[in-house]
Amino acid sequence: MKMKLDENLPFRLVDILSQLGHETDTIPQEGLKGCNDTQIWEATQRARYFLITQGLNFSNIHRFVPGTHHGLLLIRLRDPGREALLKRIQNLFETEAVEHWQGCFVVVTEHKIRVRYPKK
Repeated sequence: MKMKLDENLPFRLVDILSQLGHETDTIPQEGLKGCNDTQIWEATQRARYFLITQGLNFSNIHRFVPGTHHGLLLIRLRDPGREALLKRIQNLFETEAVEHWQGCFVVVTEHKIRVRYPKK
């Protein structure tokens, strides 16, 4: 799966997700650091990437309707320190069938995963 990590996530995730077989890069690697969320979203979609972010500007399911994009994973941890983020995201990609999340709107907390699939 092709993934783009927002700049609000630990860079070490690139290696972790790459070792799990995912093509992974980051917003800063693409020269988009400091760009607004609209620019980030448009660049991510043009490249056909699944976006992983903590940004609340990406939390509106009515704006990011499943099936109208290449996938969005919103991480919402109560204590989003670097180690907690690394551990949660690594666990998620090691234990869940994330390859089925293309085009989905996914929200992950410490204990829950909510996947909204495209309507058929």
